[in-house]
Amino acid sequence: MSLQGKTAIVTGSGQGLGLAYAAELARQGANVVINDVHQDVADAAVATITGAGGSAVAVVAPVGSTETARQLVRTAVDTFGGLDILVTNAGVLRDKSILKMTDEDFDIVIDVHLRGTFTCVREAYAYFKEHAVGGRIITIGSPTGQYGNFGQTNYAAAKAGIVGMVRTWALEMKKAGVTANAIIPVAATAMTKTVPYFAAAVEADERGEAMPSFFRHDLGFGTADDVAGLVAYLASDEAATITGQAIGSGGDRLQIFSHPTAVITEYREGGWTYDALREQFPTIAEGNLATVGETLPPLPQDLKPTQNLKQTGGAK
Repeated sequence: MSLQGKTAIVTGSGQGLGLAYAAELARQGANVVINDVHQDVADAAVATITGAGGSAVAVVAPVGSTETARQLVRTAVDTFGGLDILVTNAGVLRDKSILKMTDEDFDIVIDVHLRGTFTCVREAYAYFKEHAVGGRIITIGSPTGQYGNFGQTNYAAAKAGIVGMVRTWALEMKKAGVTANAIIPVAATAMTKTVPYFAAAVEADERGEAMPSFFRHDLGFGTADDVAGLVAYLASDEAATITGQAIGSGGDRLQIFSHPTAVITEYREGGWTYDALREQFPTIAEGNLATVGETLPPLPQDLKPTQNLKQTGGAK
C-alpha cells in the first residue's frame, strides 16, 4: 500500500465526501485523524474505518480557529507519531442572493472554508518544515469557485480564495519539498440530492446501481468514492512533482484547470483613454469575454425528473 505508515488529517470527514477521502487514505495504509463537529458522527466514521482494518481517531471541533488546527496536528502526532498529509474538506453552506445575505451568512462560510483551510495548512506546514517531512496538502475547491453560481457569493469567494492560496503555497513550500494542490470535486452529496437535475443519478446511486453514462461521462458527475482516488494519489510519493494545481474529478472525468491567463493582449501608445476604449474595446472584447456560471446540457428525456421542476446546476 502506497501510504503505509503515513498519517493524514481530513477535516470535515464525518460523512459524505470527507469520509470517502478518509476511508480511501486508510485503505491505502494511512492512519487517519477524523474531524467533525458532532461526536456521534465522528465516532461512526472512526468505526467505519477501523472496522475495515484501518487506523483512525477523532477530533470533535469546528474548523476555523488556530486552536482547532493545533489540536488536529497535536492529535496526529501524539496518536500516530507524526503527520504527513492534510486534507482540508470541512465546510458549511449559507446560500442566499447578495441582498438577502447577512454578515453572519458571509462570515461563517469564509471562516470555515477559507480561514479554516488557512489555519490548518499553516499548522501542518509548520510541522512538515520543522521535521523535514515532504508533506502533502490537499485542499478542496468547487466548480462554484471556478465559474461562479447564483446565490453563493460567500462560497464562491471562499473556494476561489482556496485555489489562490494553493498557488501561493506551491511557491512558498517548494524548497521544503511540500506540495499543495486543490481538488475540484463533482459528486453526489446531501446538497445535490435536492437538485432535480441530478435526481436520476442520485436515485440510481441510492439503489446501488451505476449512474447513467450521461452523468458519469458527459457531466463528470459521480459518487464520493470517484473523487477519493485522486486524494490518495496526490497524497502519495508518486505525486511529489505535482503542486500548485487545481484538478477536477467526478464520475469518469478528470480535468486539470489552467491558471487564469490573458486571452488577448492589445497595446496603444499613450495608454487607454476613455475615448479610445469607447472606440476599440467592443472589437477587442468580441469573442474574448469569459463566460459566467456553469451551463449544464439539457437532460435526455429518459433522465428528466417526473415532476415539472426547474433544472439548476452547480454540483459542489
